[in-house]
Amino acid sequence: MTDQLLDAIQIARAQLKIDEGLRLKPYKDTEGNWTIGYGRNLSEGISIALAEQMLSEDLIVAHSDARMVVGQVHFDAATPKRQAALINMAFNLGRTRLLKFRSMIELIRQGRWEAASNAALASIWASQVGTRATRIAGALRDG
Repeated sequence: MTDQLLDAIQIARAQLKIDEGLRLKPYKDTEGNWTIGYGRNLSEGISIALAEQMLSEDLIVAHSDARMVVGQVHFDAATPKRQAALINMAFNLGRTRLLKFRSMIELIRQGRWEAASNAALASIWASQVGTRATRIAGALRDG
């Protein structure tokens, strides 16, 4: 890119931030198109690179949530497969709903992974997500 083009892009960026405004939640624009950010039209979809970036950012949040919910010491002592299972659940459920798995969380804190696995499978969540729950519970059980 030439310096002239870089300058033009920087000027346009500043203008678009003013003209479009920033909205962090989806909204319908004046034409009825779902839009987010600085006027990104979602009907066009997103790139694989952006989807990967979003997943990376979401995984950081899910890791933090899982670690907070079961406790730093218990999370850090778990095997990578068990940690991944908890991150998967946190990603899917969010912190607030994961906190409702009180029995499973307490069993994890006690190191009773098989019982924690069974508690996960006994939830409404497990019936909603099917094989995902079976796979996650297997990782909790087998580590």
